[in-house]
Amino acid sequence: MNPSAHPLPLLTLLESQERSDPVWIQVGTLLDGESTPRHHVHLVYDSETIRYVGALPPPADQVRPGQSAPDSILDDYTAMPGLIDGHTHAFLEGAELDFETRKAYQSQSADALLKAAESRCRKLIRHGIIAMRDGGDKDGVGLALSACKGSNDAADVFSPGPGINRIKRYGRFFCEPYETFASAEEVIEDRIARGADHIKVVPTGIINFAKAAVVAKPQYTVEELQGLTTAAHERGKQVMAHASGDIGIEVAIEGGVDTVEHGFFVRDDQLQRMADRSIIWVPTFAPVQEQVDHADAMGWSELERDNLKRILDRHAASIQTAQKLGVRILVGSDAGSCGVAHANGLLYELELLEQAGMPTLDVLNSATAGNARHLLNDVRYGRISEGYQPRILLTDSDPCHSVTALQEKRITVFDGHVFFSEDTNLSGF
Repeated sequence: MNPSAHPLPLLTLLESQERSDPVWIQVGTLLDGESTPRHHVHLVYDSETIRYVGALPPPADQVRPGQSAPDSILDDYTAMPGLIDGHTHAFLEGAELDFETRKAYQSQSADALLKAAESRCRKLIRHGIIAMRDGGDKDGVGLALSACKGSNDAADVFSPGPGINRIKRYGRFFCEPYETFASAEEVIEDRIARGADHIKVVPTGIINFAKAAVVAKPQYTVEELQGLTTAAHERGKQVMAHASGDIGIEVAIEGGVDTVEHGFFVRDDQLQRMADRSIIWVPTFAPVQEQVDHADAMGWSELERDNLKRILDRHAASIQTAQKLGVRILVGSDAGSCGVAHANGLLYELELLEQAGMPTLDVLNSATAGNARHLLNDVRYGRISEGYQPRILLTDSDPCHSVTALQEKRITVFDGHVFFSEDTNLSGF
């Protein structure tokens, strides 16, 4: 870290690493994660909580004795909640494109996978990402990371443990099959006993790019999936469902899931039912877009490239329909999947949602307070509001103009510690 490379007013922020006293800053723009931007806002935080947010200077009892002016006046900066990635695979390195290299990586021991994942979680906060909702692994990596939530140097991970697929069907690299147990109740009890924060089910396979469709039949009947979701809900657990293809999405909706992950080829009538039933959509553009961006390296034919582009165009059109119908759209990158690096994958997902027609402020609010409230069971961060944890992103670019501003240098205040984005190289992340 080289403090001299940063504007002098920010030196005060660095001092907060060494003290528990409150820090008082004034920012030009504040996004609280839920409402519209506010300007010239005073913000006071200590290592545990946000003590004050307001247009007027804070009360004397919220700052240090005798303090009458902010520690730093950051008129050119926007403060916003740290970002939350709503769909990741923490155990995977996403930047790698070569399938054989990825296969070798996944063949490592559980201890080696965990060590690499722990390093990623420490890097994440240096890039403004304070938490992730994991999509599952069978090596215990996510659950081990979840057990360490609250660390002051790593992003929180919320894990389902192994996903639940059917034997010999898609998902074997991150799932354990339903058939391991005698009933839906036993499957859910197993995941909860291991420490699952939520439940991950896999009703469908993946997209066949040559045919521009999900060709495999759904893994569950509606009744089978209802058995899993009912058992999970009775035990207070949300159910996230990997689902693409309209037939499989139909099973997911009627099976009672809480979130549809990916959702490629969703029909308009299905989006209407998702809105009516408060089913959340996490559309994950990034893994398919990365296939287009790296089509040469992936060896896709012209037919497959054309299909990929049409799939993405249809997905973007569905985003616009979903917004009109009132579907809650939240943000997950599927980081760890082929080509989708952690951290950069989420920043790219924000950009892709914006390009698809989702208003910039809606994208930012969904990736902060929206994800915190609806995917992480309303944790005490994701908003800049009194009583919340001080996990704050600061940037002198303007994210209200475009989410691409978040690809510039960023500062993260994380429970009193301060990190600069340029301190970490994202290569191989």
